[in-house]
Amino acid sequence: MVRPIGALVGLGFVFVLLFSLITGAVNFIKEPPAPTVEHEFHLHPKKLDLASNGPLGKFDRQQLQRGFQVYKEVCAACHSLHYVSFRDLQAIGFSEAEVKAIAKQWAIEVPSVNPDTGEAATRKAEAADKFPLPYANDVAARAANNNAIPPDLSLMAKARHDGAAYVYSLLTGYQDQPAELLKHFPDAKTGAGLHYNPYFANLNLAMPAPLVADGQVTYADGTTASVDQMAKDVSAFLVWTAEPKLENRHATGVAVVIFLLIATTLAFLAYRNIWAGTKH
Repeated sequence: MVRPIGALVGLGFVFVLLFSLITGAVNFIKEPPAPTVEHEFHLHPKKLDLASNGPLGKFDRQQLQRGFQVYKEVCAACHSLHYVSFRDLQAIGFSEAEVKAIAKQWAIEVPSVNPDTGEAATRKAEAADKFPLPYANDVAARAANNNAIPPDLSLMAKARHDGAAYVYSLLTGYQDQPAELLKHFPDAKTGAGLHYNPYFANLNLAMPAPLVADGQVTYADGTTASVDQMAKDVSAFLVWTAEPKLENRHATGVAVVIFLLIATTLAFLAYRNIWAGTKH
């Protein structure tokens, strides 16, 4: 008696499930969801070719140094890089002396303690220090940025889908709102203090375009600092801050693949040798 009842209950669940599925599909066809402004006008990141792309990718250290210069002269005023130390810059080609000079010349001093009085103080940054925060706290950050807190950029290239391409697209994607958008979604007009960018999730963000003109920075290696070039360079730099061991990971992956190929070949040859005299 228990089994037939259990079977009936199971069939009832299946029937309800199928009924809900069919009803939902019919309603979706008859009354599809209304399009949203984000769905209609949000763009996927542009394609970005960097030397670090792909399983065999390696960093272009000249580009990373240019990207650091863009971060230092443009982005550091608002965005932190708090998971990176000054001495880490040696990995992208700066000498120890250059790193010490960069830390000492940094515009923001780091918190410290007066050794004589024990009171809070500040001092010049040192190579062992992490990059200082641009604001004393979140309240100060909001007050200076239209009530928005600029995110830390240390892991941005991993925190966003297509991280480097996303950063590049965002930096080069500022534009006026399309007339078609305002025609179909008049309530979606960009508000005061916001800036339209189709590569941002909700199309409007508090950050104004940071890269506004060619030649905004002067590259030490003589590369022409167009807006497009600066955006590519700082995107490449943020790939490095997010994955400083990327080259080691790629090299390890190649070594493992080669080892597995050799091991598989040896195992197959051993199999053929051991079973060579056996008839099937």
